[in-house]
Parts: sequence; C-alpha cells; structure tokens
Amino acid sequence: MRSTFSILPYINRSKVKADGTTAVLCRITIDGKSSTITTGIYCRPEDWNSSKGTIRTVRENNRLQEFKKSVELAYEDSLKKQNVVSAELLKNALARKAVIPTKLLQMGERERERLFARSKEINSTSTYRNSKYYQKYLKDYLTSVGKEDIDFTDITEEFGNAYKAFLKRYKNFGPSQMNKCLCWLSKLVYLAVDYEILRASPLEDMEYEKKPAPRHRHISRAELKAILETPMLDPLQELGRRAFLFSTFTGLAYVDIMLLHPHHIGTTADGRRYIRINRKKTNVEAFIPLHPIAEQILDLYNTEDDTKPVFPMPNRDMIWYAIHEIGVLAGVKGSLSYHQSRHTFGTLLMSAGIPIESISKMMGHTNIRTTQTYAKVTDDKISEDMDRLMQVRKANGLTKTDREE
Repeated sequence: MRSTFSILPYINRSKVKADGTTAVLCRITIDGKSSTITTGIYCRPEDWNSSKGTIRTVRENNRLQEFKKSVELAYEDSLKKQNVVSAELLKNALARKAVIPTKLLQMGERERERLFARSKEINSTSTYRNSKYYQKYLKDYLTSVGKEDIDFTDITEEFGNAYKAFLKRYKNFGPSQMNKCLCWLSKLVYLAVDYEILRASPLEDMEYEKKPAPRHRHISRAELKAILETPMLDPLQELGRRAFLFSTFTGLAYVDIMLLHPHHIGTTADGRRYIRINRKKTNVEAFIPLHPIAEQILDLYNTEDDTKPVFPMPNRDMIWYAIHEIGVLAGVKGSLSYHQSRHTFGTLLMSAGIPIESISKMMGHTNIRTTQTYAKVTDDKISEDMDRLMQVRKANGLTKTDREE
C-alpha cells in the first residue's frame, strides 16, 4: 500500500543570523508522522513567501526546488527498494547524501547524479551524456599533474588557465569544445560558492576562447528534393522525415514542433492558413504563413483535438537518430541534424529575396542581427558561385578582350 507523503519547507523567523538570513528547513510527513531536515539554504525573512513555500530571490529558490526534487526522488527510491519508508528513515537517507563535496571531482559526480535524474524528467539524456566527457577531461588533467582530486580552496585562476593549455595541447580541442569544458569547470566552482565552500569564484576572470562567427549549416535544394522524394518505411523515420520537412518550410525548431497544438493554427480572411506561436527559446512570437507542402504534412496529423500536440513526437534522442538515418538514406552530404531544417528555411527565404524584417518575424528572432547571418550565408554562396564561373571562363580561354570583341 502506498504511503501518504508531503514536503513542507518553512523558516524560523525567530532565529536570524548576524548577516540577516535564516535557515530554510523542511518538514517531511509520511503517514502522519513528521521529521524535520535542514536544506542548507538561507534567505532573508522578508524574501520568504510562506503561502507558496518559495524564496523571492531566484538563485536560492532554484536551490530549494532542486532540494525538494531530491527529497521526492529519495522517497521514490526508498519505496522501490524497501517497499516501506518512514519520515525518519527518509531523513537519515537524505542526511547521508547531504554531505557537501569539498573537492572538484566529487562535486562533478554529485552534479551528474542530479543531471541523470533531470534527464528522466525531461526525457532527454544529451546534457547528462555530455557531462560524462567533461568530467573525464577534468580527471585526465588532474591525473596529468599527479592529483586524484583537488580541494575547491586550492583552485585558482592559474589552475583554470593550465587546464585550458592542457585541453589545447593534449586534446586538440577547438574553441567551441574547449569552452564547453571550461563551462563545466566553472559550473562546479559556482556550486561550491552556492554551498558557501568558497566566498567567490576564483575563475570569474578566466577568459574563454573566442569562437568564429557561427556558420549556419543548411541543406541544398537538391538534398531537400531528395528528402522530399524518399519516404521511409520505418514509422519513426517517416515521422522524423515529415517533421524535418515541416520545419524546413516553417522554420520551427524541434521544441516548438513538440509544443505545437491546434490552437496555434489559424486561417486568414482569404483562406490562407498560418501558424502563430511563441518560440520556446526566446518567447518571441513567430508568425508563419504556411507553404503548401507544410499544409499537406499538417493535414496528416492532429489539427482538431487541442488536448494533444499536432505531431506525436518521441523523445529528442530517438528523433535525432532517425534524422541522421534519413540523411544517410537520402544521400545528404555530411551528417544531417534537425536544426539544419530551420537554417534551410532562413536561407531559402533570403535567397528568394524575402525582406529581412519578414524573415525575422517568421523565425521569431529577438534581434534582426541574428537574421542577418542568413544574408551572410547567401552572400558567401554568391561569391563561391562567381568564383566557379570565373574559373570556367578562364578554363575556356574567355578573356576580357574576347568579351569586348
């Protein structure tokens, strides 16, 4: 029989520290019996919302929400393993986990446990998987200098710079990959700041690698035609193909396709259908008149029941793999990724001479400078085409004098 379980965070306003903050406590109740545990979080009494059990300062409130999730996960875990759990048993289990790591790699493993739990919630494992490699690179560096781990209090800006040099010399990483490794290191150090192991991050002034301007990868018209003409036998791959094509003709990102519901679809006075949706990434509204191919795809899926999304999309990892397979089967040059559909949409519009302001509105960009990067792509393509034309003319022996004659 499943037990009754509740969590109630609260503060003791009568016990305020010299710095004006008080501890946030948590009362765990299981089957009517309660036990209290400290969260390790502090806030000012005036920042505490007693009716909601939240903190007005974002950083502390995020920590509190993470703590509550860890209590819920510990409860589910204990129930699964022992088939019975009490408030006192849960408190003891949490106390064993509550020992705050004071070393870098220890903190990394703890953070990876949190990411693993989070990956199950959001049904996507990419962040958790990547953290495995970032953690390994830190371990490789520490091993190279004869250390198994390092205390947070021994970390300096010089440590960060030495790690950068290690990644450059021995891993041969480019700016993008190196910055991701440095972000992981900084994240662990800032966790130490959150837990009051450090007063401030010693890596605050560490410089990241300068990355070249992003080059949007898009597929060619011939490759798009090949995908259009290559239906898939596997149902998941066919769903992926249609979703990819729908994004190519609407510019919607994968997460926006997942969130697309029938109420986002409208019809103008002259019968033209469109999509109006706020982008998940930027919360900026995108307004997209539908291309005939997008309309044909839309008609294959749910456009009436607003309790369900339009497309029955699986988790991100499954669709990502399906898209890669589609690229192979359709003969697309290089590895096909879902985000190339959005880039292709922007590039096609720019090539067709659509005003940049209209493209920006359709793509839901917050800044028109983002849209201008697609103009750079088409300018580069024109330059490359002109270079090829000049090479052909030169090979054919057509000179300026020949043209004048």
